[in-house]
Amino acid sequence: MEIQSIKNRFGIIGNSPALNYALQVAVQVANTDLNVLIFGESGVGKEVFSQIIHSLSSRKHNPFIAVNCGAIPEGTIDSELFGHEKGSFTGAVDSRKGYFETVNGGTIFLDEIGELPLGTQARLLRVLEAGEFIRVGSSKVQKTDVRVIAASNKDLLELTEKGKFREDLYYRLSTVPIRVPALRDRKEDIPLLFRKFAVDFAERYKAAPVQLDDEARNLLINYSWPGNVRELKNIAEQISVLSQDKQITGNELRRFIPEASGNRLPMIVPGASVTNGHEFSNEREILYKLFFDMKKDVTELKKMFVEILQNPSLAQQHASIVKELNEIKPQEIYQPAITASQPVMIHNNNNHINDIHEHEVVDESLNIMDKEKELIIKALKKHKGKRKDASSDLGISERTLYRKLKEYDIDDL
Repeated sequence: MEIQSIKNRFGIIGNSPALNYALQVAVQVANTDLNVLIFGESGVGKEVFSQIIHSLSSRKHNPFIAVNCGAIPEGTIDSELFGHEKGSFTGAVDSRKGYFETVNGGTIFLDEIGELPLGTQARLLRVLEAGEFIRVGSSKVQKTDVRVIAASNKDLLELTEKGKFREDLYYRLSTVPIRVPALRDRKEDIPLLFRKFAVDFAERYKAAPVQLDDEARNLLINYSWPGNVRELKNIAEQISVLSQDKQITGNELRRFIPEASGNRLPMIVPGASVTNGHEFSNEREILYKLFFDMKKDVTELKKMFVEILQNPSLAQQHASIVKELNEIKPQEIYQPAITASQPVMIHNNNNHINDIHEHEVVDESLNIMDKEKELIIKALKKHKGKRKDASSDLGISERTLYRKLKEYDIDDL
């Protein structure tokens, strides 16, 4: 089947060589039963490739199911995939079939495969090697004929080196690897995608489609798109709804595209602070800013005391600075631990010891776990207890959020 007909059928926009090659591999491997591992950043459209492979295979009339492994809590993932028997755990009031049983003869797409616990990875390996599985709470071996397509936005080989992913499972899954290119690696497709999204949203909202001038087009192309196609679609919708002028200029487009296209950490500007107009998009950036400011302060203090050691005549001058620092009340940002006061002793050139100044030694203390717990509670309150939305806002998977709730003993809000 021609690549262009595949694009038309599945709504794929773009002509970059990397995209065409990935599609070609998907078409070639579709009519086999080989396992496929799809690599790519979040938002590039990995699930579409799994649907293409299934629809062109001999299993196309049998079930297809997509499972987000990162969205299922660690305690229930085995039950979801392999099923369970009645009474096998608290809440198991009935027996239940798992996905590998209900999709027998079809295809299962395991997204975010790197989030699977090691125990579940061992169970999955048995399915791939022997086509066998056992329900949770049962001793009966059952057979299944399921084609597995996996996907990950992480480097699984790196996870195997860290002991977080089984090496034998990795090589079983990656019989045929397909790498879906990031949007920034196919810049020639960005204007085409934007135009398609703009037309779609214009039809949905019954308005004229927006158009870009040359400056806006170049800005769109040169932005790094960390969220890939998903982010481009979101911005196209924002512009279609919020922009008054349908001819979009570069200045207008900058209202919708974040300024920091690469490094998401806040930039430290001399003399800038949180209170003088510098704004941050979320609490994590505030913490990053705090860490950098604290490191800067400590560096300055070290430099000052080195100068005193080298030139004792500067001691009196710096003593007043130390006094001012001790009078600062930083409790609005963090609570430092204060140790007992002790004198600073300095040797001069005559080997005499001078008691320069008695000051308080500040032991910096910033409990990151407390801050993390505080941010999780804020996110849950903000999204009214919806874990999926809260985990997305925090930048972690729903399974990780579930684990953090247990770890910090946070009740659902």
